[in-house]
Amino acid sequence: MTDRYAVFGHPIAHSKSPLIHAAFARQTGQDMTYEAILAPKDGFADSVAQFIAAGGRGANVTVPFKEQAFALASRLSPRAEQAGAVNTLTFDAGSIRGDNTDGAGLVADLTRNLHCLPGGRRILLLGAGGAARGVIEPLLDLRPAEFVIANRTVSRAQELAEQFGRGVVACGFDALHTPFDIVINATAASLAGELPPLSPRVFATDALAYDMMYGRDTPFLGFARAHGAATADGLGMLVEQAAEAFYLWRGVRPDTAPVIAALRQDRLEGESPAASPPRGPRT
Repeated sequence: MTDRYAVFGHPIAHSKSPLIHAAFARQTGQDMTYEAILAPKDGFADSVAQFIAAGGRGANVTVPFKEQAFALASRLSPRAEQAGAVNTLTFDAGSIRGDNTDGAGLVADLTRNLHCLPGGRRILLLGAGGAARGVIEPLLDLRPAEFVIANRTVSRAQELAEQFGRGVVACGFDALHTPFDIVINATAASLAGELPPLSPRVFATDALAYDMMYGRDTPFLGFARAHGAATADGLGMLVEQAAEAFYLWRGVRPDTAPVIAALRQDRLEGESPAASPPRGPRT
């Protein structure tokens, strides 16, 4: 029997997750379908319950439901507990397990695809919301030389610094006067086509500027390039976090490189994973 998976969000029509998981399934021979579900903003839990009742095995969760997914889960992974948000749900024997694969996705993209090793480097994380929370611990595990969280509302950055400890420093944008090797934009500014109020001095020589937003050349990326930084968007992170969720559900790790390349060239096939017969052992 074909297994069902989905991504829940509001809005959701723009999501590339069905394309990504369809590609993973074809590549690894998994008998599954994956759909996008538009959940009402006040009806996330009901939408998930209906999906489970219809045979759903697992789901991804995107804006604005990651905190609601955290509350809905009956069991949480350590990284979900640390992040305070869930983007991956697994349904099994009446329980709902919540996990957060965002940090693993970012680290994989940085280290494997971009060949950027954060260990011993100075990292600046812009933003203190849900997107930032999910990536802090995995980045700290790589032992950077310095880790700073900057946010418009300094108190929110301070809360995260206190929560994670390990030498994390919090400040406002106006306090940023020193250079960093890796600057990661986790703010919502790119969604609005805006630039965080940054000094160009935050970019060290040979710095990498990384925007979690994908699919557009954001003001942040343009500003970083204009001041000598290499740049990358969040498409690789999107695919890598999806691969981590796929592994949690199916027990097999897909090859992300061809999927990232196909997305960048806008040539991923949109057919359902179930349209092709399994080409390997089902997990």
